[in-house]
Amino acid sequence: MTTILAIGATGTVGRHLVPQLARRGLSVRALVRNPAAELPAGVDRVVGDLADPASYTPALDGVAAVYLACGNHPAQAAWENGVIDAAAAAGVRRIVKLSTSDAAIGSPSAFADAHARIEAHLRASGVDHVLLKPTFKMTNLLTAAEGVRQAGAIFLPGAGAKIAMIDPRDIADVAAVALSEPVARELVLTGPEVVTFDDVAAELSAVTGRRIGFVPVPDDAAMGQLVAAGVPEWFATNLVAVFGMLRQGIQAQTRSTVRDVLGREPRSLAAFVRDHAAAFTG
Repeated sequence: MTTILAIGATGTVGRHLVPQLARRGLSVRALVRNPAAELPAGVDRVVGDLADPASYTPALDGVAAVYLACGNHPAQAAWENGVIDAAAAAGVRRIVKLSTSDAAIGSPSAFADAHARIEAHLRASGVDHVLLKPTFKMTNLLTAAEGVRQAGAIFLPGAGAKIAMIDPRDIADVAAVALSEPVARELVLTGPEVVTFDDVAAELSAVTGRRIGFVPVPDDAAMGQLVAAGVPEWFATNLVAVFGMLRQGIQAQTRSTVRDVLGREPRSLAAFVRDHAAAFTG
């Protein structure tokens, strides 16, 4: 039976992808740092870390396809490129990489720059691959939940930003197909509509039964708030840069990719907010 290795199995997308692969009856292995990480029954667990190349070998043994995802980190490109090289040496037939729709070398965001460099390395590796390139994930809105609960508002540096936000569950559904069926090598993934943070506030108002507002935060204030909350300065700087790009409209277009691959429309912002209402009202 074909074995699929999930790297990032407990991440924003992986936590939905791994159970789906298991339900499909596929042999699934997960590379996890936490030995006690919650995984579906029957999923093979390999404890390791992208920062430890020695852990790649046992994880890749007998693997035909790899789902590759890594959180934003200064060493992300080095880590993911190391996995790509190890996978190529191990005879892996396909790598499905979670990237971003705005990946570009030299981007103002180190996140987007790193993804672009990894994409280039993957293209040069000779391994069959699929690049999943989603827009802003709706789950990012959960970071605003405390402000909604405590102050009745979303506080973000997103004034005027128009974004084709996507539910990570749709990314996972596409990833499951990409790991097991022929698809295009680059899949730009968006939600069904372009929305603003005022639209988000309106949907939250409908779900919570309260008037929720959107309060634009200047970049310097957002930076200060993030650092004061304990967010590493490198991450905070690049997160603010991402919002600057969003305000410029870099993710203001929808694509039909989810519908083309899955045969259904992607989940809407309204559906996401309803499904996560407890986070904003608890």
